[in-house]
Amino acid sequence: MSAKRILVVDNEAYIREVAQICLETTAGWEVLTANSGQEGIAIAQTDQPDAILLDVMMPDMDGLTTFQHLQANAATQKIPVILLTAKVQASDRQRYGELGVTGAIAKPFDPLQLAQQVATTLGWTLT
Repeated sequence: MSAKRILVVDNEAYIREVAQICLETTAGWEVLTANSGQEGIAIAQTDQPDAILLDVMMPDMDGLTTFQHLQANAATQKIPVILLTAKVQASDRQRYGELGVTGAIAKPFDPLQLAQQVATTLGWTLT
């Protein structure tokens, strides 16, 4: 089985870097990164990742708008999306679920737990 491919979309370079290092090191996944919603949509279309970690608070196009664009595109609508957000109250999680978001991981996240959180959310097994 080939390694999972994860797309991390976040406007903050250090968040992308930490997430990439952690997911590659602890899970052995291939990690693609994008620094904006627009770039994330383009990469998702061409590279078809197994899942997307998407920051909610980004300039220009926020994560929820990006998610709506992904859902509206036949090429990307089946890719599971996990939001990276500081807004993880029960009401926020319920709203995300109603929108069709697979899950949410609180920021700041624990780098050593990130791969396990992603795997658990998606029902994947870490090897």
